[in-house]
Amino acid sequence: MTDPRLFRLRATFVEEGRLAMLSHLEVAHTLERVVRRAKLPFAISQGFSPHMKIAFGAALPVGVGSTCEIFDLQLTEYVAPAKALAALQAASVPELMVQECHYIEHNATAASVAFPFSTYEVVFDRAIESIEAPETVTVVRKRKEKTLVVGEFLVKPFELEGNKAVFTLEAKPTGSLRPDLLLAHCVFDGEVVSITRVAQSEMC
Repeated sequence: MTDPRLFRLRATFVEEGRLAMLSHLEVAHTLERVVRRAKLPFAISQGFSPHMKIAFGAALPVGVGSTCEIFDLQLTEYVAPAKALAALQAASVPELMVQECHYIEHNATAASVAFPFSTYEVVFDRAIESIEAPETVTVVRKRKEKTLVVGEFLVKPFELEGNKAVFTLEAKPTGSLRPDLLLAHCVFDGEVVSITRVAQSEMC
């Protein structure tokens, strides 16, 4: 729960083009600089190492773009959402641009867990007739192998249209399945050109 005396601004931004190659930490640092350049009255944490009170949504794998990334910024003063949006856009670049701002309640669920369902669009180098997903995917986390059952994360079969496919993954409290890792284990006739997160939602 955040300090009720502060104003909690939720912003949606894109991560596209070459900037999709940034790590989650690099994106976070870049957007912190954007907030400072925008001269918004951001709150600062207390303690030995004070830092901007900004929190980001679920991390994207490097190389995966997005049209719907989220961060929550705590402000010490109220700034009209339209004014905050204009300031953030003026301080940013098109490939990492804030698209929308609105205020949320101080006790609203953190962006990192508020939207467990992520929908992705994949572009291939040719029209795809079918995609065969594996039953399981083995990942290595903290030097330990873990087997994930694809059906527990893939909400429904791939939707195909020409050289594009759309699918939705659910993030669980116990872990998640990366979209690029899933595709790396799928069978299809073609090459992946791009993967983009196009929606995040509370329910599918």
